[in-house]
Amino acid sequence: MANRHLARSVVLQTLFEWDTAHNMQGDASDALLRNVEEFGGDDTDKPFMENLLTGVIAKRPELDLVISKAAPDWPLDKIAPVDRNILRIGLFELLFADRTQVPAKVAINEAIELAKVFGGDSSGRFVNGVLGAVYKEMGEPGKDEKGKKEKIKREDLPVEQLGGAVVYAQHDGQFYLALVHDVFGHWTLSKGGLQEGETVEGGIVRAIKQEMGVDIVLEDKIGENEYVASHPEKGKFRKHVTYYLARSEYEPLKLEEGKGGLDDTKWFRLTDILDLNFYDDMLPIVTEAVQKLLDKSKSKK
Repeated sequence: MANRHLARSVVLQTLFEWDTAHNMQGDASDALLRNVEEFGGDDTDKPFMENLLTGVIAKRPELDLVISKAAPDWPLDKIAPVDRNILRIGLFELLFADRTQVPAKVAINEAIELAKVFGGDSSGRFVNGVLGAVYKEMGEPGKDEKGKKEKIKREDLPVEQLGGAVVYAQHDGQFYLALVHDVFGHWTLSKGGLQEGETVEGGIVRAIKQEMGVDIVLEDKIGENEYVASHPEKGKFRKHVTYYLARSEYEPLKLEEGKGGLDDTKWFRLTDILDLNFYDDMLPIVTEAVQKLLDKSKSKK
């Protein structure tokens, strides 16, 4: 059975693009096909995603009215686009989906998980608050139902190894970092999976070249992080990423074509880095890299 959590993530990405572009049905359908091809895999539940996407778009006026009433202190246009579309997905499934297929608590929990992964620091609480208020107004359907699936422990999930880098260069006497930007509004680090027989170090050099178009020389290992992902065939698994500090020449960056989850890559001065919008798990890695570069700068004086 295709993974519904992954399917909702693909629909969220599509709605984000549609909402921040032209709000045209045709554009949304085309974007969904592209995102399914990029992220979904062969066994993705395409009918589920198509129904969810078209349903949210068709019911948008009603959904937005509910959001406005449930969050009166937050005008709709002031809600972050990611949070706004997570709420639309959650509310559509809560209010209009077949409850035998998507129980109310599943609709809420799935929306909260999307908010934690793709939103900001307070997105999970915000989405929980809005959907929780609507759920109470509905009389809390399914409140006493017990989950049928046994929860799988994180440590029992299979692990996929990836490698990434904080790429830096010197230009006009200053340090610059090369970052990539995703469609959910976050700046993050370039990374990639390892090919068969490839070392972590070799995989990082190859992945950075493919994703940003620059050659790098690896220096210090600066950290690791791990998160849970989903695949339509493999189900849930852990992605374990090892990050290095890597030196490059200050040259134009070129984002890999067809990388649907990313929309930009850019050099930033070291002094501007910590003002950017990063995912929480990226901040310790970036901070460690910045400190190492500051130490390098001091040692040269």
